[in-house]
Amino acid sequence: MPSGAAAPETFKSLSAAEFFYRNREIAGFANPTRALYQTVRELVENALDATDTHGILPIIKLYIERSRDNPNHYIVTVEDNGVGIPPQYVPRAFGQVLFSSKYVLRQTRGMYGLGAKMAILYGQITTGKPVEVITSPIVSGRIYYFKLNIDIKQNKPLILEQKSWRKNSRWHGTIVSITVEGDWSRARQYIYDYIEKTAVAAPYAELVFRDPDGKVTRYLRAIEKLPPPPKSVKPHPHGVDIEMLKFLIASAKSTTLREFLIESFQGIGEVTVDRFLEWAGLDPKADVRKMTVRSLEKLARKLKEYTGFKPPRADSLSPFSEDIIKAGLERVFRPEFVAAVTRRPSAYSGHPFIIEVGIAYGGGVKSDREPQLIRYANKIPLLFDTKSDVAWKVIDPEKFDWKQYLVNFPAPLVVLVHVCSTKVPFKGVGKESIADVPEIEKEIRNAVREAARRLRRFLSKKRQEEEMRRRVETFLKYVPEVARSLSVLMGESDGEKKIRNMLLETIRRHVGLAEEQLAKLETRLAR
Repeated sequence: MPSGAAAPETFKSLSAAEFFYRNREIAGFANPTRALYQTVRELVENALDATDTHGILPIIKLYIERSRDNPNHYIVTVEDNGVGIPPQYVPRAFGQVLFSSKYVLRQTRGMYGLGAKMAILYGQITTGKPVEVITSPIVSGRIYYFKLNIDIKQNKPLILEQKSWRKNSRWHGTIVSITVEGDWSRARQYIYDYIEKTAVAAPYAELVFRDPDGKVTRYLRAIEKLPPPPKSVKPHPHGVDIEMLKFLIASAKSTTLREFLIESFQGIGEVTVDRFLEWAGLDPKADVRKMTVRSLEKLARKLKEYTGFKPPRADSLSPFSEDIIKAGLERVFRPEFVAAVTRRPSAYSGHPFIIEVGIAYGGGVKSDREPQLIRYANKIPLLFDTKSDVAWKVIDPEKFDWKQYLVNFPAPLVVLVHVCSTKVPFKGVGKESIADVPEIEKEIRNAVREAARRLRRFLSKKRQEEEMRRRVETFLKYVPEVARSLSVLMGESDGEKKIRNMLLETIRRHVGLAEEQLAKLETRLAR
């Protein structure tokens, strides 16, 4: 090499674990504050997925403790009563990045099974402590214990300790403990907000949280109804691209284009496939394994352009349901009024989605200059970037005429918006706000309007009742004097009480008050 010449570039491949080790900010582990919050979030969501998606009413326990070794290290432990993990899968489930059973076309809280592994990686590189896992599968008579690290270079689990014992109780589920570097003083509010919003989203779950200061927060189960579990479905032809076609062709049993389309996509049957192929000018007998990139590009484009396919199926989705939304809002906010709307399934770019909206008003809801917006994507609470979210764009008082619905700010109003889909269109890798997709924005606006109309009916009736109450109070103020005067005019000194009762009964019947309500008004006025 000539003197002064630059050294040649060297190239090497990275394992998935090493990539995320170098770029942990992508998964939300940018600093100790976010990392502590993110660790809690990932473990709680895994616990809920291990229970409610399997028809089990969840009991979730979260403990955060300060490490005795270092005051900046925190031990985050989450226990669930879910299905448990078979012992042969535990090392890879917790010690191999991008190993998961979640990568299917259906709604899940997480898509790649990455989050918990990122928490383990973060803990490993900031504290040097391994993850500890205790699990008992629902069909097993034993309890299994693992202590694991991740081999970052090889993206493989390192089993540091493993043992098992016979269980003497009926407990099944999983307990995971991760030690991470954190900042509780800064993360405290985020974690409490997350737990509260999880309590709203899962009123069917019993939640127990003990923080590092020993404070215990408990949310008792408010409803025993679970959301319907999502089902795995085939992709919709409007949602494909070239790479998905390659993947589907590689795993398909059929070789001809006609049979491949019937086998690989939802909504394509014998009649539909013939109509599509004729419209697209494609050979039904073409060998899909021999298709060129140019041919695949044409196929993907034609699949997206054809309007004769049925809309995407929605059984891959798992909305909360109106009953669960109401129960969650009532459990946390104790409102005077609550309403919930679950819209019919819709689709964007071949991806099905369902919008749900809840409104809580009055009662324990704090008054504010604007609506309190709580957002969910596939049941996951979104805490950050609220005002860049499409939901805020819809309910923003500067754009949405709340006065039309008798709401004048400051007002005690909470608006819940849930977007569930097989592909939620997040704005960025942080996955904290949802993009302005026209179809989603329209559905949110329609759902908010429907819930707001119910609120307007309630507030209108409340105003009428308030006006009637004021009128009754005015009449009642004069009843004693009128009764006394009439008794004098009639010359009946002992008739005052009789006349008074006649007047009260006339007022009661005229305004439709129950005797108990009238008695309460009289008592209040007497004071």
